[in-house]
Amino acid sequence: MCGRYATTRSAADLGALFEAYDDSGGRLAVDYNVAPTTPVPVVRVADGVRTLSLARWGLVPSWAKTPTGGARMINARVETVATSQAYAAPFHRHRCLVPADGWYEWVRAEDGRKQPYYLTPGDGRVLAFAGLWSVWRGADTPLTTCTVLTTGAAGALAAVHPRMPLLLPEERWAAWLAEGPGSPELLVAPDEEWLAGIEIRPVGAAVGNVRNNGPQLIERVSVPSPRATADPAEMTLF
Repeated sequence: MCGRYATTRSAADLGALFEAYDDSGGRLAVDYNVAPTTPVPVVRVADGVRTLSLARWGLVPSWAKTPTGGARMINARVETVATSQAYAAPFHRHRCLVPADGWYEWVRAEDGRKQPYYLTPGDGRVLAFAGLWSVWRGADTPLTTCTVLTTGAAGALAAVHPRMPLLLPEERWAAWLAEGPGSPELLVAPDEEWLAGIEIRPVGAAVGNVRNNGPQLIERVSVPSPRATADPAEMTLF
């Protein structure tokens, strides 16, 4: 699952990293506590050009009568994305990359407390979540929205949560953004050697409140490591 994450790089930095034209209009904000329905940076191909723009997190299908359901559609499962009524069309026509510095998950400790962890590349590189986008035109102003694909967690990440974002190494960005129907080959998670570079960092409880923001949210705190065989029934999104 991916229900909260951080994206703190500037439009100029993201444009350079993803070799994308900046069409964010100066509206991209640093956010250490991205929550559903927040406008977030996405990289997609528009008229043959790789473009950095903003989309509201929580996909609203083009056929939806209202946009209210988007808050529940922040994630799409790789197992069903190709056949889902809401996600199949975007998977085959509107794929995007969702840049991130890292994401948060919560594990219920033995004392019942929910301990947040920040999962981030140990070398500081940018992450690219596999995403989908859609445009809803049921209002005067078209609304561009997006969702993040999730897959089964692997390696040490499975100790934190049974699901994780579908992470795309740089060599797979072009294939994900390429025009044409989606295929099962696009939905393969990185191998465990690549995932071993993801740091599992315990952080403070302040991230649990969406009103809190700032670099202090990703600072390491001292707590025991998550159990290697965590019970999925004890894991929560927030």
